[in-house]
Amino acid sequence: MFVDEINIKVIAGDGGDGCTSFRREKYVPMGGPDGGDGGRGSNIIFKVDRNLKTLIDLKYQKIIKGKKGENGKGSNKVGKNASDIVIKVPAGTTIIDNDTNLVIVDLVDDNQEYIVAKGGKGGYGNKHFATHQDTAPRISEYGDKGEVRFIKCELKLLADVGIIGLPSVGKSTLLSLVSAAKPKIASYHFTTLAPNLGLVTTKKRKRFIMADLPGLIEGASSGVGLGDKFLRHTARCKLLVHVIDMGASDGRNPIDDYKIINNELSLYSNKLALKKQIVVANKSDLPDFSKNLEKFKKAYPDMEIFSISSLYNKGVDELIEKIADTLDTIKSENIYDESQMEDEVIFKFKEEEPYTIENIDGIWTIKGKKIERLFSKTKFMEEESANRFATILRKMGVEEKLEEMGAKRGDDVKICDKIFSFKE
Repeated sequence: MFVDEINIKVIAGDGGDGCTSFRREKYVPMGGPDGGDGGRGSNIIFKVDRNLKTLIDLKYQKIIKGKKGENGKGSNKVGKNASDIVIKVPAGTTIIDNDTNLVIVDLVDDNQEYIVAKGGKGGYGNKHFATHQDTAPRISEYGDKGEVRFIKCELKLLADVGIIGLPSVGKSTLLSLVSAAKPKIASYHFTTLAPNLGLVTTKKRKRFIMADLPGLIEGASSGVGLGDKFLRHTARCKLLVHVIDMGASDGRNPIDDYKIINNELSLYSNKLALKKQIVVANKSDLPDFSKNLEKFKKAYPDMEIFSISSLYNKGVDELIEKIADTLDTIKSENIYDESQMEDEVIFKFKEEEPYTIENIDGIWTIKGKKIERLFSKTKFMEEESANRFATILRKMGVEEKLEEMGAKRGDDVKICDKIFSFKE
């Protein structure tokens, strides 16, 4: 089964917790703190495997979850980092963040890998908090939470040349003639339901990858028939070979067929519509071929057209040499603009407040990334850890802000899922 698109949730591993511990040896008085830091949680890594051709291995994995880092221990023992989770995907796989619709990474090179979700950093042990003023702190932290992302994986085949055209115009037959690929060939529409790749070698020993792409029909750009499942795979092609049934074996008008295909390309993507095309008039063995070709040339007098019969392998060698020579003149280019890439997008907002406070149904609710991260790492069962949390909030001006907004002694204050009692 050919699977070229899946949606999954990836959850990186949480960081291990820091340890609160003190050195205790018979002849070492006042040994001091020796609690180690926690280990990092699993990263979720996507890696290219050139032997894979489809995303079917991910089809039934709705959630991919990493492991938690090991907790720190006494005697300054740092917890082990959790093993990373490596997900293998075919070359040509694009990872997209479903929340922002930005491209996280485009994986095209063999063994290329990328951390899609980062594991949480381990929490500090009490050894980390020792100072000259506080030589025996009873403070340690929980590890950070691992990154959670909802992503879409899209496979766009890596091919130099894409064969396009309406169903049953001879695309699969052409590919079978020029490469070792064995696509299914039959006389009915939509025989090809998935792209087929073939390696083509010319008589001059030039090589390129050619893809026989599923038949396109009118309305495909808006999802009719195979829709954009076909169009997606043209994105990486440097060159399009537009095959037309010039023999009109189904009673169609070749000129109309040519217009339909190009209109769908334009509706789907301006970049796709501007790709270089080689027009191929197929089925030269049929009786109406010459008459239809003459009409076509009158409609497009400046267009170079290659006449072939894929059934009888006539004119195919000349076509392949032309394709190879044309490819030499076309430079490779990125299929995504900078504005589509996550790493390239720069968000220019006004400088935001480090936190916000609002009264919701009589409860003062505090929100802010720094405060919420500090909250998630604080061990409130440790008195010194809880006091540290309160001290940091006070230095950030949270208490002063609450008083300005009218908070009174005994009012409920909520941070994340915990409710505190406000004290002036």
